[in-house]
Amino acid sequence: MPHTTGTATRTPRYGAVLLTMNDRPEEFPRALASLLAQRDVELEVVVVGNGVEPEHVPDGVRTVTLPENVGIPGGRQAGVKALTSSPELLFFLDNDAVLPDPELLAGLAAELARDPRRGYVQPRIADPGTGVTLRRWVPRLRAGDPERAGTVTVMAEGIVVIRADAFEQAGGWPGHFFLFHEGVDLAWRLWDAGWTGYYAASHVVHHPATDPARHAVYHRLVARNRVWLALRNLPAVLIPGYLAVWALLTPTRLRGADALRAWWSGLGEGLRGGWGARRPMGWRTVWRLTRAGRPPVV
Repeated sequence: MPHTTGTATRTPRYGAVLLTMNDRPEEFPRALASLLAQRDVELEVVVVGNGVEPEHVPDGVRTVTLPENVGIPGGRQAGVKALTSSPELLFFLDNDAVLPDPELLAGLAAELARDPRRGYVQPRIADPGTGVTLRRWVPRLRAGDPERAGTVTVMAEGIVVIRADAFEQAGGWPGHFFLFHEGVDLAWRLWDAGWTGYYAASHVVHHPATDPARHAVYHRLVARNRVWLALRNLPAVLIPGYLAVWALLTPTRLRGADALRAWWSGLGEGLRGGWGARRPMGWRTVWRLTRAGRPPVV
């Protein structure tokens, strides 16, 4: 599907980034093959080896080898820097996901083109075996109906299209987050720069329904990065309320003393520092996010 501006038709220009640690010898080649099979787009792909030299990469695909694992947002930021074609759109794809439709990227570009205010668009993510879309993959409150499209204020960062100029304007991925909540940080900054987000539920990407808590650092980094989100992005008067909401709600959802200890450890780590540059969103952004259905205290 071509990208249309006025009466002129042109092919969307994409830069796509995938990460690898060479630990998914079956899933990663499938993900990459489904990306390279996309039609009706110009596509430059960069594979970033996060602490490894990338394997299973066909000729013609640029690779970047990082000396150590810098985490997902840091690795993706390195991939963007390695792009050479000056794309208009950026696509980030988890390396265990598959694009089942060879016209998916063209379709997502068309969704962005329908509204020049849209800075990013996220497809619906579904487990390939069951067709289930997990609640955490739906980038809005009231996630009971994952097939309802519309404006969204956060993103499931594993699979998302972002305008390149909007990405640069918002400052890109917060690399120091390492893992978890980097998509909320970037989405808030995109909104603060005047953009909006869109959930294109009719466009589906396959991703196995894995549990993020499988990562040993999950509870600690989730808590730490929640604090960093608030301290980086919120007006000072909203920070106590935001942190209080999450400090009250999250422990009730945790299972086991070890998870609770890790969560409190991460909360303390976040409060001690390390969040990076503070750039609080304007009150107009707070109002826009609230009107869009998700005030930045929830």
